[in-house]
Amino acid sequence: MVYNETHKFVAVVNKDLEVGKALNAIAHSCAGLVSIASNDLKEKMSFIDFTDKDGFIHKNISGLSLIVLRGKNNEIKKLRKNFIENNILFTDFIETMTGDTFKEQLDKTAETSEEDMKYFCIVGFGEKNIIDPLTKKFSLWH
Repeated sequence: MVYNETHKFVAVVNKDLEVGKALNAIAHSCAGLVSIASNDLKEKMSFIDFTDKDGFIHKNISGLSLIVLRGKNNEIKKLRKNFIENNILFTDFIETMTGDTFKEQLDKTAETSEEDMKYFCIVGFGEKNIIDPLTKKFSLWH
């Protein structure tokens, strides 16, 4: 595995979310992002094993940082459109994906227009020189 310096992960969380919901949204989005990545992109995600002093292996963690930013709902929607326009691999997590059963979540999502979506987060992976200009106005999430 070669360390990659040209690509990055980024997450933008809705600044109005409580911590538990934000972490849940990021976790779901990151899992989804890796699952849809091509083998070429997975290689660029720089997953490596970390071995501790006792020889225990902590498997398959990206050697790249994952920057977590925050933004308003409308800013996340705009970023989503920019990711699409710039062919950035991404997943997003929306309010209709919470509560009830997955069937009810699918139904709620199908009944909600994109305009009415409340975005909890978006997670993207791609070339730094494309992602950085799209996310420079967001501040760090804390």
